Amino acid sequence: MGLFERFLTVWVGLGIVAGVVLGLQMPGAFQAIARIEWAHVNLVVAVFIWVMIYPMMIQIDFAAVKDVGRRPRGLVLTLVVNWLIKPFTMAALAVLFFQHVFAPWVDPQSASEYIAGMILLGVAPCTAMVFVWSQLVKGDPNYTLVQVSVNDLIMVFAFAPIAAFLLGVTDVTVPWQTLTLSTILYVVLPLVAGAITRALWLRSGGTARLARGVAALKPWSVVGLIATVVLLFGFQAGTIIAKPLVIALIAVPLILQSYGIFAIAYVAARWMRLPYSIAAPACLIGTSNFFELAVAVAISLFGLDSGAALATVVGVLVEVPVMLSLVALANRTRHWFPA
Repeated sequence: MGLFERFLTVWVGLGIVAGVVLGLQMPGAFQAIARIEWAHVNLVVAVFIWVMIYPMMIQIDFAAVKDVGRRPRGLVLTLVVNWLIKPFTMAALAVLFFQHVFAPWVDPQSASEYIAGMILLGVAPCTAMVFVWSQLVKGDPNYTLVQVSVNDLIMVFAFAPIAAFLLGVTDVTVPWQTLTLSTILYVVLPLVAGAITRALWLRSGGTARLARGVAALKPWSVVGLIATVVLLFGFQAGTIIAKPLVIALIAVPLILQSYGIFAIAYVAARWMRLPYSIAAPACLIGTSNFFELAVAVAISLFGLDSGAALATVVGVLVEVPVMLSLVALANRTRHWFPA
């Protein structure tokens, strides 16, 4: 591991602090950047995520993607966790904490909105950051691509019905522009660019040239991640300082959900005797969230200043530190799985 990867937790921590400080010192600049969006997708953040994902896409060998069908168990695990377990455990934890445990500190109207925001997070499995976590645990990039693609396809049909059922409403409007644009920006474009780059490097210098190119681009993945963290925390710096108690309360069930879902998936993966390169990404996919979609739906249903929108944003804030801790746990326990 290089310097960037070895001390990634330190860089992310510094990025969080820098984002909050810069957001407080230069709120106008971050507000201007926040306005550069289309269909609730911030285009500046999209660029940084693209930089993060592109080096990983170069490693995908399309000739090997077809072999995923011979090893379907990892895909089955991801789909069961994402669509049959995760949305319902998130709803249960949200209700437990905000209708019972935290009831003395939160008024009923705000509590219902926080619950709604957390439910939207639970129904939206991650698309972009999964490739980062997969690389950090040395997952199979071809298998990860198939897992993400199948999840995106199911999300088109399953997101609205499950969200409507759990929210108790029937008029959940899926922001198709957000869903489509996010998939294009975070999966399709970097995938095409990676495939072209891979073909050119293999043609010009073979596998040695490919290995050199991937090694040279790897640090940029971390740079993209840190830049994304700085922006996300900069956008919410005022809220973090103004409502620390509310953010802490929302973070509790979200953190419990993340570790709980990972534990369920990890135990199941070990019981299924999945190889580590498939098991680790499968568990991380089930733990991470597609926060752009959740934020967009929360804003469209409840409003920009609603508790639901705030809950989805808190999901963004806790995700990176939590996921890094799970990456570290997975790397330390790789000996639990077949090679």
